[in-house]
Amino acid sequence: MSDQSAVKSSGLASPAESAAYLADKLRFHTDAADLASDLYAQHPEIIALDTRSSDAYERGHIPGAISFPHRLMDEASTVQLDRSKVYACYCDGIGCNGSTWGSYKLAKLGFTVKELVGGLDFWQRDGHPIAVGKEAGVLVGGSIECDC
Repeated sequence: MSDQSAVKSSGLASPAESAAYLADKLRFHTDAADLASDLYAQHPEIIALDTRSSDAYERGHIPGAISFPHRLMDEASTVQLDRSKVYACYCDGIGCNGSTWGSYKLAKLGFTVKELVGGLDFWQRDGHPIAVGKEAGVLVGGSIECDC
């Protein structure tokens, strides 16, 4: 057995550094439970934005989400978006960077964004419903029981 800790081998941040980093991480990301809570409450400032292709959106999306493929985002295509809203961008999940691209493009254009951790994959793993088809649908009648 080695006396050297594998956990400590890369160095340690001070508690203050950790707090600052983690506060920033929370400002940039949201999780499925928090987004679902706001969507169930029909929080008017929060908009779920599906950054995948239109075909992927039709196969299944977060109820209430707007389809806006990140590849189509630019200054002209975002004119209809309300700059007073917070856009929670998502894609398929781990291994897909569509939500990162969408969040990046919107932020560069002056929109307030958060990226959904784990995307649609984690949304479904947490037991939240999906909507199918071109219509956004609405997330209603649920409650959140998060294990975290």
